Amino acid sequence: MSLLFFGKDPDTDDDHCPSAWVDDENADLVLQGWKADDATEEKCREVGSIPPTESVIRIPARMVPQIRRACDAAEERAAELR
Repeated sequence: MSLLFFGKDPDTDDDHCPSAWVDDENADLVLQGWKADDATEEKCREVGSIPPTESVIRIPARMVPQIRRACDAAEERAAELR
């Protein structure tokens, strides 16, 4: 597996940062974020369950530029894989 790194939250320390990557093999987005609190998870459950293999995370809005770049790269890589 090869992960292409696109950035960390610019306002957090280097050890505890929401981050964004793209998996070069399948073009999946890989995101690290803060675990959502119970109230957020409950609100998310209004539209469906959260299986044990999934998590709800929060990514700060200030990371939009990194995530946008990662989304663009994922889209380009997915087109190459087709």
